[in-house]
Amino acid sequence: MEAVVFVFSLLDCCALIFLSDCFIITLSDLECDYINARSCCSKLNKWVIPELVGHTVVTVLMLISLHWFIFLLNLPVATWNIYR
Repeated sequence: MEAVVFVFSLLDCCALIFLSDCFIITLSDLECDYINARSCCSKLNKWVIPELVGHTVVTVLMLISLHWFIFLLNLPVATWNIYR
């Protein structure tokens, strides 16, 4: 069970890093005036909920599997994402 949790967590973290890279690229395109603000917002807004769900799933999995240290490391970021 632990191996499955950590493999899923690894894959989810890779997806979240990919999403962060896409956010940075889109924001740099906005800064260089390659796209307008409306287009930038529409591109980024469709990925906010999947990012929130992905991070929350990993945090809850660590809580359920009783990995307290990793859960406590993920908790502030998950709280910030829910607040945002």
